[in-house]
Amino acid sequence: MSIITIQLGQCGNQIGREVFQAISTDLHSTHGLCSRKENDAYRAASKERFFTEEETGVPAARAVLVDMEPKVIGQTLSVALRSGTWKYDHQSHFCQKQGSGNNWANGYFIHGPKHEEAIMNLVRKEVEKCDRLSGFLTLLSMAGGTGSGLGTFVTRSLRDAYPTSFLLNHIIWPYSMGEVIVQNYNSVLTLSHLYQTSDALLVHENDAIHKICAQLMNIKQISFQDVNQVIAHQLGSIFQPAYSSDGASQYSRSPLGDLMEALVPHPEFKILGLRNIPQMSENSLAFSTFVWPGLLKHLRQMLIANAEMEEGINWQVRPPLPGLPPSQKQSPNRTAHFNTSIANLITLRGKDVQAADLGGFRDPALYTSWLSAQEALAIWKTPRAFNKYEKSASLVSNSQFLLKPIDAVVSKAWKMFASKAYVHQYTKFGIEEEDFLDCFTTLEQVIASYTSL
Repeated sequence: MSIITIQLGQCGNQIGREVFQAISTDLHSTHGLCSRKENDAYRAASKERFFTEEETGVPAARAVLVDMEPKVIGQTLSVALRSGTWKYDHQSHFCQKQGSGNNWANGYFIHGPKHEEAIMNLVRKEVEKCDRLSGFLTLLSMAGGTGSGLGTFVTRSLRDAYPTSFLLNHIIWPYSMGEVIVQNYNSVLTLSHLYQTSDALLVHENDAIHKICAQLMNIKQISFQDVNQVIAHQLGSIFQPAYSSDGASQYSRSPLGDLMEALVPHPEFKILGLRNIPQMSENSLAFSTFVWPGLLKHLRQMLIANAEMEEGINWQVRPPLPGLPPSQKQSPNRTAHFNTSIANLITLRGKDVQAADLGGFRDPALYTSWLSAQEALAIWKTPRAFNKYEKSASLVSNSQFLLKPIDAVVSKAWKMFASKAYVHQYTKFGIEEEDFLDCFTTLEQVIASYTSL
């Protein structure tokens, strides 16, 4: 089944391009480390998911590109075409001459209704190219105006037009010391609205990815492209084909549906985080060997200590005794807070995947009391290696990992709102102060729900 990617705003389009590039590179890599039959099945499943076959022989990405300024879309289209291995359909983009001015209300109340028909027509054309549609993956940033405001509007339109299709929003969480003074308003408005329309929100934090670029990839001058490539690699590592059960004879047919089934058992809890191991520069890779016990030991500790990478993990954090009420688990304000999970999905790729022991992730102490560890853990595997790593593991987790960042964003936004700072910039586009209050209430409920685990 196919996934249609909707790239929204500057950030969404730049990440989308890197995602398709990472997938294309993986498809054309010669070191899949598996049989030819396995490799052919993997490639066929991936192509059906992400590309349409064109008469020219160059596959076209199943994507719709949307931005309110033409520059980034123009760059994105030409970079894809120059790759020679994939491209975008030249009719699948929509752009205008004026941006959204980093204002969520401008994107949502002005650009959204004005351009809804044109954007949804492009989506419909992509849907018609699919034999079977698994759902939509939207890529957007919360900090600006187009990705956040128009992205939220488009998400709602997708939900109305395709009520039975799965809808996953991939969100870029802004730098804590961001450049956009109203990014906390935009973030609160985006999160609260998406929480009511989306099936799940998959979040990448810019600060965390920046740290990976600096400490694991050894990049000295970190660019947005470096950050986006790390994000794209992580997304590829969960969306490329894998077997969703040990005895499966074919790759998962409904990737988004299987993901939701594994990770979102309750509509109140739908924030997903992504961890990936190993991650390193090409130079370091040549001198590294990986064994499953070591990789999985690190990945488990990254989960419970809420570490974004395998370096600098706090090994002092231990699971609490089973059955403790949330109030007796360590406080979120302490450095060594245990990160409680609702559900986890682990994807293993590469050599000897069948020999990997995942018993450490079946520990009931890792999970909330209302779901058994057996129900809360899903495992996908494939002997086909991903990109340059002979063994790699990805973890998508529905857990408390985002509690502190959400709390910080809501607090900062509330301080500004209480003093009415910049509120007039939003009300002039049609948003009411009551709408702000509703959004704060929604997110306070999300914080309370995750805190109670």
